[in-house]
Amino acid sequence: MTPAQCRAARKLLDWTPADLARAAGVSVITVRNFEDGKVDGGARLALKLMESALEGAGIRFPAGGEDVPVRLAPRTP
Repeated sequence: MTPAQCRAARKLLDWTPADLARAAGVSVITVRNFEDGKVDGGARLALKLMESALEGAGIRFPAGGEDVPVRLAPRTP
């Protein structure tokens, strides 16, 4: 997940950084730092938690590189 994909995913879900932080169990500062490109190698677990929270809410991150857009999975009845 790239910072741009994270922002796009939040927008699709209509989530604020605080919403993502709460869903992932990380701080709002962590979300903002990632989206601003200020992440070091120690944040890998936090990034995985954020990605998992977004996927759990229906976001799909297609394989294929950084420029591939995210999408919202169709809801099943």
